[in-house]
Amino acid sequence: MTHPTINTENAAKAVPPVPRPSQPAHIIKTDAEAIAIAKTLAAEFVKESAARDRDRIWPVKELDAFSQSGLWSINVPKAFGGPEVSYATLAKVIEIISAADSSIGQIAQNHLGVVAAIRTVSDEDQQKLLFAEVLKGTRFGNAFSEFGSKRAVDFETKFVDAGDHVVVNGQKFYSSGALLAHLVPIVALDDEGRAWYAIAERGAPGLTVIDDWSSFGQRTTLSGTVLLNNVKVSKTHLVPGYKGYEVPTADGAIFQIIQVAVDTGIAQAAIDETVSFVRTKSRAWVDSGVDNAWDDPYTIQAIGDLTLRLHAAQALLEKAGYAIDRAILDPNAGTVAEAQIVTAEAKILSTEIAIAAANKLFELAGTRSTLAEHGLDRHWRNARTHTLHDPVRWKYAILGKYFLNGEKPPLHAWS
Repeated sequence: MTHPTINTENAAKAVPPVPRPSQPAHIIKTDAEAIAIAKTLAAEFVKESAARDRDRIWPVKELDAFSQSGLWSINVPKAFGGPEVSYATLAKVIEIISAADSSIGQIAQNHLGVVAAIRTVSDEDQQKLLFAEVLKGTRFGNAFSEFGSKRAVDFETKFVDAGDHVVVNGQKFYSSGALLAHLVPIVALDDEGRAWYAIAERGAPGLTVIDDWSSFGQRTTLSGTVLLNNVKVSKTHLVPGYKGYEVPTADGAIFQIIQVAVDTGIAQAAIDETVSFVRTKSRAWVDSGVDNAWDDPYTIQAIGDLTLRLHAAQALLEKAGYAIDRAILDPNAGTVAEAQIVTAEAKILSTEIAIAAANKLFELAGTRSTLAEHGLDRHWRNARTHTLHDPVRWKYAILGKYFLNGEKPPLHAWS
C-alpha cells in the first residue's frame, strides 16, 4: 500500500520541537495530593477552554503546568522514586482534568500508557533511565497509529538495526501530544514483525510533526501527522512493547482506563454546564405551570437520570482502577481478564453517558444554549470524537463472550 499523500501546504506547518523544562517537575507523594493538584489545575484550565476550542489555541502554558505539577509521573514505581498511585486515583485525575478541558486530559493518555509499558517490559537499566526522564518533567508524545492500514494493529513503520541504534522509517497519524512532546515513542516493527516503542527525540533529524489535525472535536490534542525519514533511535530507548501482549499484563487495560476517564470527564462537564445554564439562563416552558426552568419536572427527572448514569460509570471506573492495581501486583490470566472486563464495562457506560449528557445539554437548556457565544457545542463534539477511539459495540461482544462462554478478552491496547 502507499501512504496517504501530505500536501505541501500542510508540510509547511511542520512544528519545531520545544525544549525540555528548565526546572525539575514536582514529585507527588500521595494519592490525595494527586487529586488535590488535579482540582487546582482544572480550576485554571477551564477558564479559557471554550476559547482554546473555538480558535484552536494550543494549551502551551496549561500543558507545562500539567506536566510540571507531577501528575505526569504518578504511575512511576516507588522503587524508582515515583508516587505509584492507584490506577483508581490516576483515572480520577484524568477525569478531573478532562472535565475542565478534555483535549488536555487526552494529551497525557499515551504518555501514562508508555510509562506503564516501560514498567512491564523494560529491564532495570532502561527503567531507571526512562523513569528518571519522566520524573524530571519530560513529556512523551506518541506516534502509534497509521492512517491507511487495514486494521489498527497493522503497522508499516519499521526499523533496522544499525549497531548501537536503530533507524526508523514510516508515517503516523492520530499522534496525540506529539506537537509539544519532548520524546516521541514510535510504534515500529523489527524484522520479525514485533512491535517496539522506539522513543525518539522530538527534534531528531528526519522526525517531522505536521499540524494537520482537522477533527471537529478534541481540537487541541496536539495531534497530527508524523513523518519518519531515517530517524535514529538509541537502543537504550528501544522498548520491547510487544512483550506486554505476549503474556497477560495490565498494559491494555491501562491504555483503556485512561480513555474511559476522558469520557467521564466530558460527561461531568456537560452535566455541570446544563445545570448552570438551566439555573441562570433558561426560561420555564409555557405549559409547565412553573416560574423557573429548574422547577420543570421533566428537567428535574432528566438531570437525575443523567447524574445517576454518570455515577454508575464513575463507580465502574474506580472499580476498574483497583482491578488494574491487582493485575499489576499479580499478573496472571485471571487478574488481567478481570481488569479488562471491568474496564470494558466502564468504557460502555462512559461512552453512553458522555454522548447522552452532551445531547441533553441543549434539550434541557433550550435554544439559546446553541448560541456561539457559549461554546457549549464543544462538549458534544468532544464526546462524539473521543468515544470513537475504539467501538463500544465490540465491548459488548467481549463481555458476552466472557460471561457466557468464559472466553477471556484479547491482549492488545484496545482491550
